[in-house]
Amino acid sequence: MQLQFFPSRRLAIYMARAFLVRSFAVLAMLALVLMTLDLLGESGDILAVPGNGEAELWHYVGLRLPQIIATFLPFSVLLGTLITLATMNQHSEIVMMKAAGLSAHQILAPLIAAAAAIAVLSFTFNERIVTRASAAFDAWKAVGYGEIPKDTGLKTNIWVREGNNLITAGTVSGRGSAVKLSQIEIFHRVDNHLVDIVRAPRGYYDPARQDWVLEDARRFDVTSGASTRLGTIRNGKGIRPDQFTLAKVDADALGFMALRQAIADLRDAGRPTGSLEASLWHKIARPLSSLLMPLLGSVAAFGLARSGHLFIRAVIGMSLGFAYFVADNFALAMGNIGAYPPLLAAWAPFLLFLMLGEAVLIRTEE
Repeated sequence: MQLQFFPSRRLAIYMARAFLVRSFAVLAMLALVLMTLDLLGESGDILAVPGNGEAELWHYVGLRLPQIIATFLPFSVLLGTLITLATMNQHSEIVMMKAAGLSAHQILAPLIAAAAAIAVLSFTFNERIVTRASAAFDAWKAVGYGEIPKDTGLKTNIWVREGNNLITAGTVSGRGSAVKLSQIEIFHRVDNHLVDIVRAPRGYYDPARQDWVLEDARRFDVTSGASTRLGTIRNGKGIRPDQFTLAKVDADALGFMALRQAIADLRDAGRPTGSLEASLWHKIARPLSSLLMPLLGSVAAFGLARSGHLFIRAVIGMSLGFAYFVADNFALAMGNIGAYPPLLAAWAPFLLFLMLGEAVLIRTEE
């Protein structure tokens, strides 16, 4: 029996059902309270726009609620774990399971299996609903909850790398071979040292020769400080127009595969992608955090309830869970600024607290 993860099918269903009911009940309570507080804080700005009314308030709820659910689902799993295991411990159900020969891992197995199902549900929910809601919410909030204007296709402050050189365009308009640039600056570098800067007020792509025509260009020599008028010149051979037309990528508004493709496009354009790669892998690591919650909260399951330490054990379990979320957010922030490699930023907290939870469980109960 020690080699079976689910020695009793009926017991496994009972524990998984109790865990799921409590987790989703906590999630519903948190979502209701937080959505109400958030709506109270933003309703004034929404109703301040002429023409907005009750329909726009419900529209705000429809866009904001999926984000709140996705954010606090792992918290709900943690609290559901603590409530379930503490209640079973208080009613001596854990003691009876251990007296029947079940190990600590076998007691937790139904909860971990249910948490795995929650992780799959969370990933699907994020991919299908949260990303679309985030994109629509950000666009609506950017215009002050007014009418969202149509996309003009105009992009600003675009950077592209060409070998060791850097190219920036103040504005980019058009698509395909009809792309036009304005306020162009080309920074020529040798061994990472700036040599000269070529500036042009406008330029366009020549599909026949696959290079860029810069009109009324001027060259500034960094060493001598002299400026030279160049007139119409050609530059940037091999740089594709789509490297300038790539829009700013919002990781929260894209699904896993769409974000992966956007990262590949940005990498081809010579733009940094470290922060986006960390967010890409975090789209998998974040839902999987639900698997850690039964393990981190298991400290509340064991030990005698009559010893008076049940509350302390529950606090320890909650502290471990919240410490994981703090470490996870910290690592992701470090990945966004390039201090951590993307894989380390996304997976290090998960693996660290997985080993920590196992160590605590084995040390105290196995």
